[in-house]
Amino acid sequence: MQNLMDDLLKLLKKDERLVSQDGVLLKNQTQELAHKNDPALIKLLLSDKAIKEHFFFEVEKALIFDKEKFIRFVSNKQFLPDSYTAFKNKIGLTSGYEYLSEAKEVVLAWPYKDCVLEGGMTKEDQKRDEIFYNETLAPDDINRLLDAKVFTNFKRIDKKGEHKLDGFKRDEKGTIKDNLIIKGNNLLALASLKKEFAGKVRLIYIDPPYNTDNTFAYNDSFNHSTWLVFMRNRLELAKQLLASDGSIYVNIDYNEVHYLKILMDEVFGRNNFQREIIWRIGWLSGYKTVAKNYIRNHDTILFYTKDPNTFIFNKAYNTKKDFIDRFNAGNKKEILEKLEQLKLNKKDREDFLAYISEVGLPEKYPLEDTWNSSIYDKLNSIAVVSYSGEKVSKMLGVDEIKGQKSEKLLKRIIEVSTNKGDIVLDYHIGTGTTCAVAHKLNRQYIGIEQMEYIENTAVARLKEVMKGESVGISKDVNWQGGGDFVYMELSKWNEGWVEKIKKAKTGKELGNLWNEMKESAFLSYKVDPENMDANAKGYSNLSLVDQKKFLIECLDKNQLYINLSEIEDKEYGVSKEDKSLNSSFYNGK
Repeated sequence: MQNLMDDLLKLLKKDERLVSQDGVLLKNQTQELAHKNDPALIKLLLSDKAIKEHFFFEVEKALIFDKEKFIRFVSNKQFLPDSYTAFKNKIGLTSGYEYLSEAKEVVLAWPYKDCVLEGGMTKEDQKRDEIFYNETLAPDDINRLLDAKVFTNFKRIDKKGEHKLDGFKRDEKGTIKDNLIIKGNNLLALASLKKEFAGKVRLIYIDPPYNTDNTFAYNDSFNHSTWLVFMRNRLELAKQLLASDGSIYVNIDYNEVHYLKILMDEVFGRNNFQREIIWRIGWLSGYKTVAKNYIRNHDTILFYTKDPNTFIFNKAYNTKKDFIDRFNAGNKKEILEKLEQLKLNKKDREDFLAYISEVGLPEKYPLEDTWNSSIYDKLNSIAVVSYSGEKVSKMLGVDEIKGQKSEKLLKRIIEVSTNKGDIVLDYHIGTGTTCAVAHKLNRQYIGIEQMEYIENTAVARLKEVMKGESVGISKDVNWQGGGDFVYMELSKWNEGWVEKIKKAKTGKELGNLWNEMKESAFLSYKVDPENMDANAKGYSNLSLVDQKKFLIECLDKNQLYINLSEIEDKEYGVSKEDKSLNSSFYNGK
């Protein structure tokens, strides 16, 4: 394959249109000409026998140019690599050439921050990097990655505090009935839930990373195709967890929604697509209104089911109390003043105002698939009700976070697609809105988050929920507090090294970590420590970000967390208590 890459590069450089003044191949120009089936380019490619055989095929004696294959090939980073990829190739840490659409990769990700940005930014720091390490594993690299993992740091938490866990609550069918909050990589946590919860989850709601430049900055650009694989890996596991009458809602924006729709058609089946819900963001002002275009004012929620004939749907209606007020406070004041001028007494004025505020309105109106978009729907929007708008940030003493979904949104989804006691899953819980609402609505929930701040946000928020806080939907549902949940973590191994690498501030720290990793970590079978040490100068010339990414890629991803099958291995040091609780979780004993 490397010879083909070299030969193609030499061949393409014969076309002056494809070469810059300093002799570098112009990838974008090459791709553009391929899209247009440029005759000169095709003639050039046909002049080489090996390249002709690779990018052309015959149909009834007609020769066809496989331009999509060609474009994917020249787009791949193995072809004309950057300095980082070139160093990886030299070391030998490469997975070979695979076309994304033909392979079965798994995308792992390690974020510095969650899929929301902090509010209150100054203009200077609005564009700062939110680094999100990601790595795509080829099939040959995937061994026991998705095997069940060992859990640790178990505790039961209620309004009185944290308690030692002595086992899990189960129903008459033997299913765990505890609410669960799991810290760890969500892909691996989902895989670990299969044995206990496959076919039992009634509702999945996720608000995944949107893959937008203003939300994330990724190493190696977490590009469109990689993002789709990232989503696919998790959706395939989510489908296995979903009950036959269950539903899944995915909150997304315009950047990827149409591609995600096609992906979800593939994973869940086109006949399981139910609705594309358009959620109007709200009133716009300021810089958002000056764009030379129609002003974007919505998010999208894709709604799918496991079975199109049996899914739960509790048909919902907005009643008069849910409708948008016909008159705002200023309008009402003007009307009352006018009625006073007409000599009506106070009671008649108030009665007349009440009458005209409701005359002609229906008693109830069924929910449409456009939310917060009509006089019959006053669902709070993400712009109007943010994290601080829910008063949660003030309650917890944390910074405001923009993009926080309102509790009323989750209330609507949970009440329509579940009944009391049903299991709700959110594997991108962020600040815990889904779990908080499920708790108040008497649903069982499972939340997954790998960020360190889980203790200060989602867990802290649920503690306040159990104490009877009054934010969000609490008043609407007369929430008085109570209940509990079980907190548990995936037991780390190589993941611990990932965290140390992410936290390192200097190249020297990373160098020390590499020396420790050679002795204690599980390294990829592709990594030859001696070869790495022999090319130390090339490594040191990389940026700090690329050095971190490289060291993370050196780790064997099958060993990020301890596999359940190895729980008795003394090397891992799993405690007797953790062995017992893992047995209770996986085996009901």
